[in-house]
Amino acid sequence: MQSGRFARFGISARLFLAVLTTAVLMVALVGGTTRWNFERGFLGYLNELAVERMGFVLPRVSRYYADKGNWDHLREEPRAWFHLLRPVPGQELPADAIRGPGGPPLASDLTGAMLRLGLLDAQQQWVAGFRDITPSMQRQPVEVNGQTVGWLVLAPFQSVADGGDQRFQQGQGRAVIAIAALALVLAALIAWWVSRVLLAPVKRVAEATHRLAAGQHDTRVNVNSPDEVGQLARDFNHLAHTLARNEALRREFIADVSHELRTPLAVLRGELEALEDGIRPMDRQAVASLQGEVKQLGQLVDDLYELALSDAGALSYRMAPVDLGTLLHRLTETHHHRIEAQGLQLHLTLPEGPLPLVADEGRLQQLFDNLLENSRRYTDAPGQIRLQVQASAQHWWIDVEDSAPGVPEAALSQLFERFFRVDASRSRATGGAGLGLAICRNIVLAHEGQISAQASPLGGVWIRVQLPRAAT
Repeated sequence: MQSGRFARFGISARLFLAVLTTAVLMVALVGGTTRWNFERGFLGYLNELAVERMGFVLPRVSRYYADKGNWDHLREEPRAWFHLLRPVPGQELPADAIRGPGGPPLASDLTGAMLRLGLLDAQQQWVAGFRDITPSMQRQPVEVNGQTVGWLVLAPFQSVADGGDQRFQQGQGRAVIAIAALALVLAALIAWWVSRVLLAPVKRVAEATHRLAAGQHDTRVNVNSPDEVGQLARDFNHLAHTLARNEALRREFIADVSHELRTPLAVLRGELEALEDGIRPMDRQAVASLQGEVKQLGQLVDDLYELALSDAGALSYRMAPVDLGTLLHRLTETHHHRIEAQGLQLHLTLPEGPLPLVADEGRLQQLFDNLLENSRRYTDAPGQIRLQVQASAQHWWIDVEDSAPGVPEAALSQLFERFFRVDASRSRATGGAGLGLAICRNIVLAHEGQISAQASPLGGVWIRVQLPRAAT
């Protein structure tokens, strides 16, 4: 349930809370660890100081017993015990009594450590000082002339409060609280900066994505940064541009298909109405005209189906070793008579020897059939079509060139787009729908090749196809 409520916050709020919570936990952990280490170290220091005090008192207690010969006076007079714990004013003590071995002089007893010293006689009976004696307490023997006459016992500090330095502890606590508060303020500012400033480009991309999903393909994101967010914005802009272009192509495609289908249907309707009204006689010529329109309509439908399959990658390709030279020889013989009948000449130039490659022979035949038929349709007589093959170390270069008329330079890059025609009226007269070269491009790409168009030295169009050579 809590995670569900948290998920309802925006990404900025969630990031702010995540960073702030992390900072709070870190401050709490560091503060608790610091306090624990401080108390532990401070208690250790207090206990070490108490042991040094014990070493300071021990020789005085020994001298006292040597002077008195017993502990009776200490049992009867508690003030005498406190007199032993503190130096007599004006009395200079020996250096070893006020200085630890190799250490600095003992500090004054401000922590009350002397109150935790107790004295036992030789039989472990209490004499003076601290009363709650336990076996675990640290003790040192009081010796006089080599004989143990008593025991000096020290009760250790169990907490900082026991050490009598609560003000120091409170000061340290206030300092820790102040540092923790400052750290939390800084963490909150950093979390706010991260959630607001760093996530601002991401929020702009998210808002732009919503607009793009709503159909606003002109949406763009202006994020100029070299990091991952900048790359995301650039990819988004590229996606938006691609979607806008695809949408435009889709609308053009639908319009072109509608136009291409409407023309033969209108002709058929007109012919049938003329026959029905008796304007045109029902003879062989009328039937041939109707069949021509039906054939063109069927060809357009077949081309659309073929293009749809190739765009979806659903065309079947059966790759096998093929001799490109043999395939092109057969194609030129098939097209030779039709091309000559139109007043054109066809020239084929091939390198010597076999031209091996791995391809689908049927699809390659469809490719070059379309290219030769395209050149035949759009080349004026008298003219020529030249088909030649050149070899490189890794590829075959197949060039299909024709003579005038040519194609404007600006239109060469659009020749392989569906329904593109330089002259729509002439395309109608020659029976083209502008799909042949688009199908050719998909066939070449399926063979891991490339196809391009440029101006031909013969005055027409130069189509160049690159196909990978087969390993020999």
